[in-house]
Amino acid sequence: MPNFKEFDSFRLEVRSRDHNPPHFHIVGPDHHALVNIQTLQVIRGAFTRKMLAEAVTWAAENTEALMTEWRRLNERD
Repeated sequence: MPNFKEFDSFRLEVRSRDHNPPHFHIVGPDHHALVNIQTLQVIRGAFTRKMLAEAVTWAAENTEALMTEWRRLNERD
């Protein structure tokens, strides 16, 4: 799966053929969470506070890029 953004101990992924609502994945060695791109609310998963804070801070500044990638990978006919 291509990474959208790399951090020190985790990465953000936007996956193709994924389910709604538009979201990104926080993936680390022992963590995996889904975060709604538009609201930046956790849909489900496990994460540390630091991990979530870093991911949400970055995502808040890059929402448009995340949505563009979501649409590109998940365009429905």
